Amino acid sequence: MKVFVCIDDTDNLDSRGTGELATIISKAVVDHGWGKCEPVTRHQLFLHPDIPYTSHNSSMCFPTDMDEQYLNTLIDYASNFLETESAEGSAPGLCVACVDQIKDLELLLTFGQRAKSEVLTKENAYELAKKLGIHLSEHGETGQGIIGALAGVGLRLTGNDGRMKGKLKIESVNNQASVRDILAQTKIDSVKSLSGMVLENDELVNLENDWVKVVLLDGKLVLPVSPRNTDVTAGTKWQLCTKQQLKDF
Repeated sequence: MKVFVCIDDTDNLDSRGTGELATIISKAVVDHGWGKCEPVTRHQLFLHPDIPYTSHNSSMCFPTDMDEQYLNTLIDYASNFLETESAEGSAPGLCVACVDQIKDLELLLTFGQRAKSEVLTKENAYELAKKLGIHLSEHGETGQGIIGALAGVGLRLTGNDGRMKGKLKIESVNNQASVRDILAQTKIDSVKSLSGMVLENDELVNLENDWVKVVLLDGKLVLPVSPRNTDVTAGTKWQLCTKQQLKDF
């Protein structure tokens, strides 16, 4: 069965980030033989004075293919992990959703989109989770993180929201690598321009700023690139996106 796991609000300014905790849970799923996991993605939520958050208000989500017999084991493990490993003063939330059992997927997708532009409440989240048959639980302080945890699953399910946690290290020559080499060294599915054009295998990308961030588009892992701002040399027409450009994802 396909299961989506998402956590939010587990950290403070001095602790490990929520992404690192999500990665540990994902690794535990694999190490215990409960299932196979896809990469963790970060999903940006609404920034507003009425919403408490540590730094950027984002949740972390990963899908896993697992046997149904391990579902409750996963929920228990993740719950205990958040209660013991989340930072002091945080308000962790956990969402575990079995896609095939969700009664109205569109409602969940809409909730995720709303969380990017509206101030939502715990009551909103619990009401929807109950209606859709989704596990949603809080594991410290106010439990405010359940909102982002539920929204993160909805956003990941769209296949068009989120950045893969961390950044990739790609071997290059003179800070340049072909699309072919980039794909061979990573799990990236394609390299695309910001306008949506898929780059050919022989095209070169300048990797000089070392900010290799992968985003989720159409359910695939995509490296977004932009045209070079300087004079084109050695046929290198493309460069990695800036942090500002990546904020759109």
